Amino acid sequence: MTIQEAARLGAETLKQVPDPRIDAELLLCSVTGMERFELSLNPARELTDAQELRYRAALRQRAERKPLQYILGTQDFYGCELRVDENVLIPRPETESLCEQALRCMEGIRNSRVADVCTGSGAIAIAIKKNRSDAQVWATERSEDALRVAKENAERNAAEIAFLQGDLLKPLNGMTFDIILSNPPYVKTADLDALQPEVRREPRMALDGGEDGLTFYRRFATEAPEYLKPNGRILLELGDGQAEAVSDIFAASRRFDGVRIHTDLFGKQRVLEAQHCFP
Repeated sequence: MTIQEAARLGAETLKQVPDPRIDAELLLCSVTGMERFELSLNPARELTDAQELRYRAALRQRAERKPLQYILGTQDFYGCELRVDENVLIPRPETESLCEQALRCMEGIRNSRVADVCTGSGAIAIAIKKNRSDAQVWATERSEDALRVAKENAERNAAEIAFLQGDLLKPLNGMTFDIILSNPPYVKTADLDALQPEVRREPRMALDGGEDGLTFYRRFATEAPEYLKPNGRILLELGDGQAEAVSDIFAASRRFDGVRIHTDLFGKQRVLEAQHCFP
């Protein structure tokens, strides 16, 4: 089978997925070790038998709506290459806005103490540490399997991070931080089964935000003040349409002021920032 024939087979096999041609080419790159531009320059090159077998197997998985990132085994995030599998949520471009805002808040603060809660693949914690080497970064995660992936990602990106297993902020008991940030579960429980097939393959624990999708925001508003330094900030990723409700939760707590909403790269209200009122 030539590269041109393989690309044509891939596009046909994946016609039910959102980007069949692109996905087919990326899978083809994965099994051949070539870049996408090289595929078009070498249409007559023959795949080896082993490459063809791996390519067909990958196409079957993608046709069954297994996320492309899980098949490839990696995802780029904020300039870092991360390993991803079924134990972790796939890092998304909009979450980079959370990192951007955290780094802005850290300007002028040396040796910042930062906590990434619900770290998953470790994407946020690693992005912060790679861009602020002086920062002291902790990361918490309830899932032991996800934590294993996060630790591997930190090692492969040479990011020194203290990982702790446990529920939300509890593993950080007795500690205080300049910045707490999180991309918490925020999908309404009733909406989980209506998500795209690929998203339904991601860990339910990382998606389920309770009956109204706001369970974890309420917990942060209640629990986070004990873990923040005076004037410390909390930054949280928001689901679509949640900005007003989450702002109200934090305003009502009376432990925060300066509640602000920041937009992501696509112009959507994506990040809540709130400053701790002390005492």
